Amino acid sequence: MTTLIQVRDSLALAGRADARQLSLQLNAPQPLVQAMLERLVAMHKAETIEADDSCLSGSCKSCAEGKKCLTVSYSLIR
Repeated sequence: MTTLIQVRDSLALAGRADARQLSLQLNAPQPLVQAMLERLVAMHKAETIEADDSCLSGSCKSCAEGKKCLTVSYSLIR
């Protein structure tokens, strides 16, 4: 069973990650990881990083990574 501490530590190592990435890394269900990330935010240990309208390549609508820009990422508060 994945713990809140494992999610926090994995997020610290990644610097910035979304629930899907951490779910794959920890081999845990994504809804569980998402709930733990939201708990870390509620505890003021992590913050959400909203997707912005900028795109590194300038063609998000047509690129295969286009939906990746719409995911919410998380990072630890320092």
